[in-house]
Amino acid sequence: MPRAAVLSLHARIEDVTGQVLDDPSLVQLRGPRYSAYVTAAEDRAVFTLGRWPEDEKAQARAKLMAARLAAHLDGRSEVYDEVGEALGVNPNALRYATTTGTVLIRWDGARAPLVWTVPAAEIDVAGARAELARRYLHVFGPATSRGFAKWAGVSDGAATAVFMWLSAELLDVRTPLGDACVLASDEDELRAQPGSAAPARLLPSGDAFYLFWGADRQLMVPDATAQADLWTSRVWPGAVLLDGELAGSWRRARETVKVHMWREPTRAERDAVEAEATGLPIRGCEGQIRLVWE
Repeated sequence: MPRAAVLSLHARIEDVTGQVLDDPSLVQLRGPRYSAYVTAAEDRAVFTLGRWPEDEKAQARAKLMAARLAAHLDGRSEVYDEVGEALGVNPNALRYATTTGTVLIRWDGARAPLVWTVPAAEIDVAGARAELARRYLHVFGPATSRGFAKWAGVSDGAATAVFMWLSAELLDVRTPLGDACVLASDEDELRAQPGSAAPARLLPSGDAFYLFWGADRQLMVPDATAQADLWTSRVWPGAVLLDGELAGSWRRARETVKVHMWREPTRAERDAVEAEATGLPIRGCEGQIRLVWE
């Protein structure tokens, strides 16, 4: 999500500010499963056209909605809800145009997003989907085609086909959860000893670090009570990392950050979490965050 993306970037890159999404190297769009995503501008087609539907009826719907959007906006940006009203459709229907790779949005999470259209990227569907699968394997691997289908919101058949197409680039591996595969180009990195982790990081809701389902969650967080705290049936909280390991959850309400730890932290760990919380790049809250331990 756009606002969460700022915190995801902050957890991984130095000197990220609350204005990072204004950088022209980044764009916002409806990505996998039609969720709002922030991606590199050069990857626009990967996260949109890479999910092009196989069903002819769905393809026709995407093309028609994209054409109607482009004709109505005519180079302008407009509020999502207002566009839906003008076109006589539920604003949620506008998302179907995103798989053409021609629709961008701008959303701060508080109001309805802006939407506008851009020229189609010069890449075919097969190439975009293959690159989307590579990105998935690089971040979430070891993984399976079924996991890719669930994450990307494509059919099992489409996911199986793209994994077969990439077979020369993949390595079969055995994991505690069964057989899976990784990118061959990632083998050296996966075999390497991990580097030092930051003392503390506060990952936002939905961060890729813990965006898993089913048995994957049990592998990451064996304790059932902690699992229930992190992966709720409603909006997920953020995750607390201590030395690279999941150790608690957190939520924010305006300037207050509430942290719930799954064990008693040391004094040094408390200090590290507090330093991370007060340094979060949140517009309007810089230097004003108040930390509450629960």
